[in-house]
Amino acid sequence: MSEPILIWGAGAIGGTLGAAFLRAGEEVVFVDNAEAHVQAINAKGLSIAGPIFEDTVRAPAVLPSDLEGTFSRAYLCVKAHHTDAAVRDLLPHLAADGYVVSAQNGLNERVIAEVVGLERTIGCFVNFGADYLEPGLVHYSGRGAVVIGEMDGSKSARVEAIFDLLKRFDERAILTDNIEGYLWGKLIYGALLFGTAVTDDSIADILDDPRHRPVLTRLAHEVGAVALAADIRTEAFNGFDPTAFLPTAPAEETSRSFDEMVAHNRRSLKSHSGIWRDLAVRKRKTEVDAQLGPILDYGAMHGVATPITTRLIAMIHEIEDGTRPLVRENLDELAAIGTARETAA
Repeated sequence: MSEPILIWGAGAIGGTLGAAFLRAGEEVVFVDNAEAHVQAINAKGLSIAGPIFEDTVRAPAVLPSDLEGTFSRAYLCVKAHHTDAAVRDLLPHLAADGYVVSAQNGLNERVIAEVVGLERTIGCFVNFGADYLEPGLVHYSGRGAVVIGEMDGSKSARVEAIFDLLKRFDERAILTDNIEGYLWGKLIYGALLFGTAVTDDSIADILDDPRHRPVLTRLAHEVGAVALAADIRTEAFNGFDPTAFLPTAPAEETSRSFDEMVAHNRRSLKSHSGIWRDLAVRKRKTEVDAQLGPILDYGAMHGVATPITTRLIAMIHEIEDGTRPLVRENLDELAAIGTARETAA
């Protein structure tokens, strides 16, 4: 039997993947900084609820300070803004020939590589629906794209082995030579999700509303323009075609992509994003700086203006601080920024 897989972060993504790996016959060790979650997993197992599969799996869980030993296979599944601290805590437990898979949202591979080295960093893209509900319980609400790839695009033996394992989680998993294209494609989609999260309405309802599509299109155009300037070839996934949100895309292609996103999200039991859950339910900081911040950095590097993205980040912070409500008028405010800029031009 192969050595255990280290799952660092046993929440929505890590809990769902870890449970699937256990069901596939692998050994797993969970690490999480939520003591109540660790205690619940050790006492009664980790329960996965939802329409895909329901099960309670058993595996040891520890706090980061209590972890012992080294591991060759590690999956980092923490929130993007916790990446640097988590990977530094993980580093002493990573075998010399080991690797870290970034099963997260955002461009976290670059942060991981700064700590463990690019040669020990594996790119990963996940888009399935899952939520941490309470200690010991994760809800797996809907299938979504799962993509793996070496950062240099090569087809190594280790990435082939990871791919084989991920196919046991979802048989539609993809092995790609363009993982950055998927990550940047999701940055465009992620910007749209942050846009929907400034309201109390569902993802599908906001994306379906003609009132809000123009400003969401401008927001996506900013990210798409940055990707173009950075020479990134974005990849499509789950009914979302990022090329439909490039500044040069025909309006009918953009409209079609909106319609496909609405259809995909109406099929999912997860009506709201994890971003909205952080703001409205868990009342905690979101990943906005770690996810959208790089767009501003790359934009400045390549001379691409990002005024709507910049204001959206500030708006999310205001909601986090309790000084701004979750209402549709927030999107109207963003739309005014875009309109004012176009008028000035």
